[in-house]
Amino acid sequence: MPYRAPLSEFQFLYAHVVGLEQVSGTALFADASADMVEAILAEAGRLCAGTLAPLNRMGDKHPARLENGIVRTSPGFAEGYRAIAGGGWVGMTASPEHGGMGLPMAVATAVNEMMASACLALQLNPLMTQGQIEALEHHASDALKAVYIPKLISGDWCGTMNLTEPQAGSDVGALRTRAEALGDGSYAVTGQKIYITWADNDFSENVCHLVLARLPGGGEGTRGISLFMVPKFIPDAEGRVGARNSLGVVSLEHKLGLHGSPTAVMQYDGAKAWLIGEEHKGMAAMFTMMNNARLGVGVQGVGVAEAAYQQALGYALDRRQGKTPLSAKGPISDHADVRRMLAVMKADVFSARAIALSCAVAIDMARATGSAVWLARAALLTPIAKAFGTDVGNDTAQMGVQVHGGMGFIEETGAAQFARDVRVTSIYEGTNGIQAMDLVGRKMMDGGEAALRLIDDMQKGAVLARTALPDLAGAVWDAAEALREATEGLVGLEMNDRFAGAVPYLRAFARVLGGHFHLVAAMADSARLPLARVAIGRLLPEYAALLAQVRVGAGDLYALTNADLSA
Repeated sequence: MPYRAPLSEFQFLYAHVVGLEQVSGTALFADASADMVEAILAEAGRLCAGTLAPLNRMGDKHPARLENGIVRTSPGFAEGYRAIAGGGWVGMTASPEHGGMGLPMAVATAVNEMMASACLALQLNPLMTQGQIEALEHHASDALKAVYIPKLISGDWCGTMNLTEPQAGSDVGALRTRAEALGDGSYAVTGQKIYITWADNDFSENVCHLVLARLPGGGEGTRGISLFMVPKFIPDAEGRVGARNSLGVVSLEHKLGLHGSPTAVMQYDGAKAWLIGEEHKGMAAMFTMMNNARLGVGVQGVGVAEAAYQQALGYALDRRQGKTPLSAKGPISDHADVRRMLAVMKADVFSARAIALSCAVAIDMARATGSAVWLARAALLTPIAKAFGTDVGNDTAQMGVQVHGGMGFIEETGAAQFARDVRVTSIYEGTNGIQAMDLVGRKMMDGGEAALRLIDDMQKGAVLARTALPDLAGAVWDAAEALREATEGLVGLEMNDRFAGAVPYLRAFARVLGGHFHLVAAMADSARLPLARVAIGRLLPEYAALLAQVRVGAGDLYALTNADLSA
């Protein structure tokens, strides 16, 4: 089934659920009118459906490969990338000062979702560059901004992020890559990095690596790390590329999925580099890129979920097998269990998309107004959007295989590719367990104030819906109240007890948010009511079992010893 961009879904969510009018009502984003946003999404939808989606299978069947130190990309990827770059889609949110569109994150998030649906392996490339642009806008010197940002926005150059090393995964502070000042304002970086997404390609003029390394005198752990720009080719002050730098791709990883996206081991041997931000404060600069990428990866999960749902739906409507309650030999979509799977897939995609766009709106409002309340809302929603979006991507892709039955296990149908490709998104940019720990740890340092404020908003929405939809409104209000009580209890726990219940807490929070957004949608349009009943009646009740786990703490886990686990 060919990919169809869900343009009407985005427009409905903007108008009735996440409140894009708040964003366009600010001076910063005043140009983002409803008509302009509609035109932008329509053009992006055409690009994704017509140009990028046909590349998805090509990347899977003909992976990127390394030949004599040169990365050869999948057939058609160069043309697809040029279409993305030529349309200005790399620099959607970047400042117009350097040639960007200056669009709200809420609009860019929708475009990124459609690109991920169409061809996730290729979409990873501009996503990394978008994050690098934001990091440079916030932390680089004016001279570096002038050289790098316009080239990255145009797509002439691509950007990457280099954190992980063989001995330093999530524990970034254990890295060994080192940097030394050369006395002319530049540095020499030496070390090895692994799992570098789109570390090289054969279609851009330059590849620009943001690399974490430790300067002499840098303390132990993350506090002593600095961030450096290390380009593949060293540019002059006007951005003209020159000599090849002392770096290279050692090997490409052999992955479960995303075969069209080259993931590399990178070696730096005294490579010429320039400091981004202050010495020993590189993690702050890198987190700017990582936070951008966390929402982006969450949306990748939503994008694959949408594509997997569309394919499963097409198959279920076409495949006829057995007597159904509706006909003697109707499509398998008329069987109760198949319809359940399709309904759950559709409901979860809506919930995850609404959470992601709500997070993006909060980011835009924080940027446009400087409001601490909006900033806290964006920070709170980021780990939820990342973890729940990618969980939904994995769950939906697996369910899509199940809808296909035996044909889902056959590679020719393409259903299995969605499951393989999306699997890594729950690991990217901090595993979903780390996202959950961030939510119950760093994001609760305010005593849960931001979380409780969001719960208040959900309960106010339920009160407004009580007259029209009393059963659904009551269920959402009760779930939000249980989440409030769990949050108030959570902030009183020791940190390791919080961590033991972090994943179920995040999932419960997402479930309640999803029920809230479905209720808002049903109030805005009665045609949304049947799906809201599925989400609130079948999916929302999970919160009770999840919150029960939150209250247990860590004691039972540590009572189970390593010897017990090995027995």
